[in-house]
Amino acid sequence: MKKLFALIGCPVHHSLSPLMHNDALQSLGIDAYYHAFHVEREQLKEAVFGLKALQVAGFNVTIPHKTAIIPFLDDVDETAREMGAVNTVVNENGRLIGYNTDGEGFVRALCEQMKISLSGKRILLVGAGGAARGIYFALTRQGVSQIDICNRTVEKAVQVIAEAKSDVSSTAYSLQEAEERLENYDIIINTTSVGMTPNIEEMPISLHNLQKGTIVSDIIYNPLETKWLQEAKARGALVQNGVGMFVYQGALAFEKWTGIFPDVKRMEQIVLKQLGGKIC
Repeated sequence: MKKLFALIGCPVHHSLSPLMHNDALQSLGIDAYYHAFHVEREQLKEAVFGLKALQVAGFNVTIPHKTAIIPFLDDVDETAREMGAVNTVVNENGRLIGYNTDGEGFVRALCEQMKISLSGKRILLVGAGGAARGIYFALTRQGVSQIDICNRTVEKAVQVIAEAKSDVSSTAYSLQEAEERLENYDIIINTTSVGMTPNIEEMPISLHNLQKGTIVSDIIYNPLETKWLQEAKARGALVQNGVGMFVYQGALAFEKWTGIFPDVKRMEQIVLKQLGGKIC
């Protein structure tokens, strides 16, 4: 019987995961299909149990379920448990096991696309949700000197830092406080969905204090260049969109499901062709 892989989130209509994964499955001759399911917050428990009952081989988890899903899984990988967020689930003989490939996917994309080492870098994360958790934990293992987090609700940023139990210097700020400190950072990363299609006029924070040459990264890939990245580029920043992270976290998830690491360049081209652009 053909295997089924899936994506659950709210919303999911914008996601290119089905296109990317179905092409990878087909190109590798794997008899399986990947489908996106829109799941509201209050339906999460039932959706997870339903996927398990249907013997879905594995699935991705996106906004807003990355943290909320954990109690409904049979087990969680140590790294994902430390992060407090799951973006990949594998059905291992009827048991749903949670993993997180977001952080590693982001770090690999950032270093390869921007051709940098993260050692000694000072970094600001915008947002304190599931994606921020994954990226924060991954960055703490890269020899960075500082990772601050700003969030609309400062307490959530404080919680992420506290739960990481890392020796890396970290401070939680309000969005307004962070905006006044932008010149202190080498890399600024938006981990929120602010600015994503269809709300393309929104920006997560103001960039009025941004210094020329700062790396500004946005994990959003639709649109390819958010208004936030456009402004950053206009102010002399080096910008990166979310295509690289999206492709690498997907490739790492695919490997966990199938044991095969897919062609990331092919996956990247599939995404870019659909979005009608190039990596910035």
